[in-house]
Amino acid sequence: MFNLILFGPPGSGKGTQSAQIAEKYHLVHLSTGDIFRREIRNKSILGLEVQSIIEKGELVPDNLLLEILRSAFRQTGNTRGFVLDGYPRTIRQAEDLDKLLEETDNQVSLVLSLDVDEEEVIKRLLKRAQLEGRIDDTEEVIRTRMKVYRGQTHPLMEYYKKQKKFKSVAGVGSIEDIFRDICNVIDLTGF
Repeated sequence: MFNLILFGPPGSGKGTQSAQIAEKYHLVHLSTGDIFRREIRNKSILGLEVQSIIEKGELVPDNLLLEILRSAFRQTGNTRGFVLDGYPRTIRQAEDLDKLLEETDNQVSLVLSLDVDEEEVIKRLLKRAQLEGRIDDTEEVIRTRMKVYRGQTHPLMEYYKKQKKFKSVAGVGSIEDIFRDICNVIDLTGF
C-alpha cells in the first residue's frame, strides 16, 4: 500500500490537493476535517463534541481521532492506499498512526508539507468563511489555530525527516502548478 500524509496549515489547500491525489493515484482520501464537518452537520454526539472543541480553536483529542481513523480504515476494505489530510498533527498522533498501520503490516510511505505563510492563510480562510459561511473561520480563531499548528506540528517535520519520508512543496500558486509539483514528488518515490 502507498500511504501519503499531506499536511500544512489550515487553508493551505490540503483538501483540494488530497482529493486530486486520491483520484489520480486511486487512493482513498481521508480528511479528518470532512469527517468532523459531516458529524457536526448531522448533529451527532461526536459532532457536538467536535464543534465545541473547534469553535475554541483547539485540536480534537488523540484517542478520538485514532478511533475515527481505525473505523475509516476498516470501512474502506481493499485499497491501494490512503491520502491522509489533517492527520497526524503531533508526534503522539504520528506514533499512534504508525502502530495502527503496523496492525495490517503497512506504514507511512511519504509525507508532503504544503508551505504557506501565515498572512496568506489568514487571507484565504477569511475569504472562505465569507463564501461558505463557516463559523469556525474568524480571524481570532484562525490565529489560535495557526499558533497551535506551529507549536504542535512542526516537530513532525523532524520526525519524518529522520525516517527519510518528508518532502516540502510550495503551497502558493495555481492549484494546477501545486498539484504538478506534488505529483513530481510522488512519482519520484516509484509509486
